[in-house]
Amino acid sequence: MTRCVVVGSGAREHALAWALAQNTDVVVTPGNDGIAAHGIACVETPATKLEADLFVIGPEQPLVEGLADRLRAQGKIVVGPGAAGAALEGSKAFMKEFLATADVPTATFATFRDEAEALTYLASMSPPYVVKTDGLAAGKGVLVTGDFDEASNDVLDKLRGRSFGAAGTTVVIEEGLDGQECSLLVLCDGTDVVALVPAQDFKRVGDGDAGANTGGMGAFAPMAAMSPALVTEVMDKILAPTVAELRRRGIDFRGVLYAGVMLTPRGPKLLEYNVRFGDPETEVLAPLYGDGLFDLLVRVGEGRLAGASPRPTGAAVTVVLASHGYPQGSRRGDVIAGLGADGQLAERVDGVTVYHAGSALDVRGQFITDGGRVLAITGVGATVPEARRRAYEGASLITFEGRVMRSDIALGAI
Repeated sequence: MTRCVVVGSGAREHALAWALAQNTDVVVTPGNDGIAAHGIACVETPATKLEADLFVIGPEQPLVEGLADRLRAQGKIVVGPGAAGAALEGSKAFMKEFLATADVPTATFATFRDEAEALTYLASMSPPYVVKTDGLAAGKGVLVTGDFDEASNDVLDKLRGRSFGAAGTTVVIEEGLDGQECSLLVLCDGTDVVALVPAQDFKRVGDGDAGANTGGMGAFAPMAAMSPALVTEVMDKILAPTVAELRRRGIDFRGVLYAGVMLTPRGPKLLEYNVRFGDPETEVLAPLYGDGLFDLLVRVGEGRLAGASPRPTGAAVTVVLASHGYPQGSRRGDVIAGLGADGQLAERVDGVTVYHAGSALDVRGQFITDGGRVLAITGVGATVPEARRRAYEGASLITFEGRVMRSDIALGAI
């Protein structure tokens, strides 16, 4: 049997491992207790010391640090760009310069390290104001606000290192774009690209997109507003010039180009790129591709995506359960009811799978909260409404003190 190594420890990696395990032997490094409880091997051994037919790197940090380069130097087949390609996510300033060179439609912007220059530019903009941390910030480095004072304070906090340390001492200020936002994850083998089903995630912590920005409180797919014609337009105007510019720079990008796209009245515009599977988008995409995912990813790593025709089925909705105080902080150690000794209650609901992010087993064998986003409850069905009903039914069976959950994930889609 073929073997696959998934690198990471969150719900994204759990979802990838769950799908890949349908027809391969999967090992996750380092994984977590919830992944192991689903019968998937989790080890502390670094990926570079493991042997497998395919390596899939989940998080952005090891990609930026060149893990894919080191694995490829060992002759391994890898899904994930090398450090040069990962710079598209590792530095927003680099990404915006790259987009300008490639003539990809995006928001107007400027990059700053000087406080006075940044505030002067901000004052010249119209709300909403968008302030981005240049470096990696676990999906939390973007402020979008209509309040000039809030935006100004955010600029200063980032430039002075108070928000994200060294990752925030360069900021990108850009125009606010209006429209619906879509996550289009595109597989790339260095030459050819294949778009996965369009998804939409929900970044704000509260219902109605209220409250602070988070790593993602839920998602659904497919996103009907992203029509096949719009997907084609995005592929032609955004992805094609991106891949061409990567090749012009000698970057052999084999992995996922996650395009955050705003569907504006003036056409689709790229908000930003991530260079890996999204979280929580993966929790809705992986179930739709199921046992076909392994073949797709091998094609990515081997550079033979041409002719691939993935066949996703149905719809999926995921609802994130986060810990007390998230996203400003997180409380650990709260006992999770509905998992462990009292049974996988949510997974008794037809079409529901529980993916573990920030959970752990305590000495009594009970699952407890162990991070900000704790669980992703995914429901799969023939339609988005059916998948949503199942996801929320499953989520209602899992409780812990201070649980944070949105009640409106995918509501607008139905």
